[in-house]
Amino acid sequence: MSFRFTALYILLIVAVNYGFSVVPPVDLPGGDKWPPMSIIVGLIFVARDFAQREIGHRVIIAMLTAGVISYLMADPFVAMASVAAFLVSEFCDWAVYSFTGKSLSERILWSSAISTPIDSIVFLGMIGHLGLTGVILMTVSKMIGAVVVWWMVRRRELLSAA
Repeated sequence: MSFRFTALYILLIVAVNYGFSVVPPVDLPGGDKWPPMSIIVGLIFVARDFAQREIGHRVIIAMLTAGVISYLMADPFVAMASVAAFLVSEFCDWAVYSFTGKSLSERILWSSAISTPIDSIVFLGMIGHLGLTGVILMTVSKMIGAVVVWWMVRRRELLSAA
């Protein structure tokens, strides 16, 4: 059995948490902040979908493993905020992925659309940068990666059906 997407999922979480620790957020008008690393977070949500296909509901164990590694390698404060945000948003993502019965491409798009704003609110709130502009920009940044992967998977589904 291959665990390549599970390994990718763990690696992306650790890399993003480390990035949040070393790449400062960009100041926005009105005092909000936007962390540039949020662009990569959208790919984490998609990697989670593929990891769940590999290991099922044990994907939560992979997320917690990544949180522990992040705590040791990155700023512990950022790692704790990340784990809290991932726990809340990943359970939303997991529910959409597990119970909708939709095609993989639809699950990728819907689970990301629901979980990315929740993740943004929890994470920015815990690190003390919660603001409407920041949440919107962080959510849009995350959705860019999800939409790109959704388009690629959807295209493959359409080609396979033809």
